[in-house]
Amino acid sequence: MTDTPLTPDQEAEAERLYQALRRAADQDLRGLARLLAAKPDGQLLGATEFEVRDRAHRIGAAAIQAALDKVALGLLDGHAHTCVVGARTEEKEERTAEMMAAVGRLLRRG
Repeated sequence: MTDTPLTPDQEAEAERLYQALRRAADQDLRGLARLLAAKPDGQLLGATEFEVRDRAHRIGAAAIQAALDKVALGLLDGHAHTCVVGARTEEKEERTAEMMAAVGRLLRRG
């Protein structure tokens, strides 16, 4: 993967996403380390190997979901501040309904 140059704002967002990914994966990584430490080398193949692969897939899925949720919340925050708060009085109800529909979609996905 190549490192794309980022603006300072993008760099800050990348760091926030990285921290969210770390938190999401940390507990699963500890569980995986405990599983591996508890098994003698001769027992790491077979059923344990499949359990390790399953946990590794879940760690990746959880990390990706955490990153997507963080981005979605950022988008909702931006929408709330620019489209709802800054809307003309006659538009606020419609804009609020749009934002709440987006929140509903976000909650159903999780």
